[in-house]
Amino acid sequence: MAWTSDDIPNQDGRVAVVTGANGGLGLATAKALAGKGAHVVMAARNQQKAAAARDEILDVHPNASLELVELDLASLASIERAAKHIVAAHDRVDMTILNAGLMALPEQQTEDGFEMQFGVNHLGHWALTSHLLPTIVRTPGARVVTVTSTGQHGGRRINPDNPHMRGNYKPWRMYADTKLANRHFAVGLHQQFTEHGVDAKALTAHPGLTHSDLQHRTVREGTKGSGYFWEWLSKNTGMSIDRGALSQLRAATDPDAPGGGMYGPLWMQSGPPVAKPLVRPGSAKAIRILWDVSRRETGLDVDVAQALADS
Repeated sequence: MAWTSDDIPNQDGRVAVVTGANGGLGLATAKALAGKGAHVVMAARNQQKAAAARDEILDVHPNASLELVELDLASLASIERAAKHIVAAHDRVDMTILNAGLMALPEQQTEDGFEMQFGVNHLGHWALTSHLLPTIVRTPGARVVTVTSTGQHGGRRINPDNPHMRGNYKPWRMYADTKLANRHFAVGLHQQFTEHGVDAKALTAHPGLTHSDLQHRTVREGTKGSGYFWEWLSKNTGMSIDRGALSQLRAATDPDAPGGGMYGPLWMQSGPPVAKPLVRPGSAKAIRILWDVSRRETGLDVDVAQALADS
């Protein structure tokens, strides 16, 4: 029988942090978790849009427990402020759903000088996880879910000599590389959880072809050509955001979810969420390079052993 939001176990007493929860897949994820009793920290850059998203959830679930936190993944300072707020307010983080992302934007930089896609899709979430990790590792049964895409299959491991593609920037190549980095991040983090005996799992999930704002933003902000094709295809054949969010919801809540694994639609771009084979699970070298580059660029580490010492 196909897995649906009805299969999400009761989430009373659990805390979920969802990035990009002010729209699209993030909003659908926040709404489903709140409906099952979780306290949802809606972490988003645009607070006006986040407030409207909160009201939309409350219209459906009047007793939902929701919290808005301003988070700009293109700013290490904003990420640190958001994380400090979260850990001060909560002694547990059961689900960290790294959902926010950008696709195939023209070359631009974050506040800290990172290429925007790499900065938001990976480095921003790396920094957030680093700050939250001491709380995550002391939360029994915690999950960290990174949202990737089928674009990962066209990606290459991060180039340590030029991770931002300066002088040779290609929007779609960078997108694919960041989505593969999302997979490498989850695999590497779960390996650390296992190595240090932490009762936590890291997974990835991809939504298949979902009609969200992702494709529209790609076209709005300057990348044309194939952007128009994906915008048309998602509008005319894509799943709803509620269906597209099921993969990350299952990764976050299914008691039997395989640590280090990935969930995605049964027929790659559509269908119910199922555990997918790790066609490209990530070599030890690729994961090591990702950790080295991420530490160097952000000045922050994702180190479970240190997090345990700090927790």
